[in-house]
Amino acid sequence: MMIGLSLPAYVAAGAPPLKGSTGRADRLAVAGEWRRYPHSIIMAGGILNQVSRTMDAAGWATLGIGLLYGVRHSLDADHVVAISTIVTEQKSLRKSSLIGAFWGVGHTTSLLIAGLAVIGLRTTIPDRLALSMEFLVALMLIGLGLSVLLRRSPRLTVHTHEHDHGAGQHAHVHLHVLEKDRHQHTHLLKFGRKPFLIGLVHGMAGSAALTLLVLSTISSMKLALVYILIFGAGSIAGMLAMSNLISLPFLLTSGRLGIWNHRLQVAAGISSVAFGAFLAWDIIFVQRLIGE
Repeated sequence: MMIGLSLPAYVAAGAPPLKGSTGRADRLAVAGEWRRYPHSIIMAGGILNQVSRTMDAAGWATLGIGLLYGVRHSLDADHVVAISTIVTEQKSLRKSSLIGAFWGVGHTTSLLIAGLAVIGLRTTIPDRLALSMEFLVALMLIGLGLSVLLRRSPRLTVHTHEHDHGAGQHAHVHLHVLEKDRHQHTHLLKFGRKPFLIGLVHGMAGSAALTLLVLSTISSMKLALVYILIFGAGSIAGMLAMSNLISLPFLLTSGRLGIWNHRLQVAAGISSVAFGAFLAWDIIFVQRLIGE
């Protein structure tokens, strides 16, 4: 999936340092450029080519650290727990890889949008808004866990059979477990929608820390945007590998060890609910989302 976002022409030509300030005339000019180029695409390769001509060793080191930090960031507990609730139902490494990739694209999209907003407005994300987005992640984890538990719970149907034994008819009540259709066709966009949206939510929750840490210290707008893209590439690679690793136990137990596959899925659902509840409690009562 391609990330298409508008980019003012002044960014491509060279932008003032992030720590500077723009007047009303500059802001109006920027708004005009956004309207003139509504379909322009951020091309990481082109920006990198321009940045590399003037970037020193420290700049390249910063980008390298961004890549490694992106990989490390993808392994955060809330990310792994969320992805585990999706890969539980997959039967192939290829689909598990796609889940990790779609999550990473959604995650990077949120970070890039937040980065562009912070750069353009010369502002930071308020602490309470950042906490609210983290609380949204906690609620999402609870919902994902409950969906796994509901999916693994047996669906029962009740009906009666009448039998004629000569002396009269007798009605017998029967309970049957409904089997789910296992021969479903997968459409790529529909398949990737759920992990993409989860990645968007995670990206929103992590955007405050990233923009505050990076965009306040990197003086070049181009380098800041490239850093976010490389950070996102690292998160995509990290989650792609992690989703494959998480899926292995479910793949190995999907055949004759079906009872263990069921138990693993239930464990993943319970873990997601428990972790989401813990995060919600910490955000509300420890970090004081409500009150103060």
